[in-house]
Amino acid sequence: MALPDSLRASITPPELELIACQQLIEIVPLISMERIAFISGAYGPLKPPQKATVPIWMAVNLKTKKRCHIVAPPWLNVDFLQDRLNKETSQRGFSDLPFRFAEISKVLLDVASDDLENPDKLRYLLKDLREARQAKSREGLQSLDHSELSLPNLCSMEINEIRPFFVQSMHLLTNLVREPTATQ
Repeated sequence: MALPDSLRASITPPELELIACQQLIEIVPLISMERIAFISGAYGPLKPPQKATVPIWMAVNLKTKKRCHIVAPPWLNVDFLQDRLNKETSQRGFSDLPFRFAEISKVLLDVASDDLENPDKLRYLLKDLREARQAKSREGLQSLDHSELSLPNLCSMEINEIRPFFVQSMHLLTNLVREPTATQ
C-alpha cells in the first residue's frame, strides 16, 4: 500500500510509539521468571513483589497477559502535569518534559490505565498540554528565520509534526535570501 505524500516526509505516530517502547520502565511482576536475554539486553529476573526494570514493549506484553502492574514514570502524575501546564501557559518557552512523553503516556494510558492514578484527569491534562505546546510551536514557526529556528524542549512527536512544513519553509527562505552570484 502506498502512503500519501503527507506521510512520506516524516515518521508516523505509531512508529514513534514503537521507538518510544524501547525506553525502560519499572513493573511489579505477578509471576516469577528467570533472566531473559534479548537483542536489546537482558532483563530480569522477575520475582514478585520486587520491582523490575524492563523496556515498555515487554511491560505492555506482560500487562496484556495480566502478569504485571506497570509503575508510572515520575512525570506521569496529575501534580507534575498540572505544574507543567501552568508553566506552559504562563511562560514564553517550552516547559521541560521527557523527550518521548507524548508517546509513552499514550501507550501507558491505552494499556495500563488501571495502574495509573486518575487516568481521566491525566488524559485531560495531556490534551491541554499538547494544545498549549502546539500553539507555541505555531508562534515559533511564524517568526521563522532563514538562518535558524530555536524551539528548545520540543518533544519527538512535536518535532515530527512540524518537520514537513519546516523543511519546505527553510528551503524556500534559503532560496529567497541567497545572495546573488557574481555572474551579473
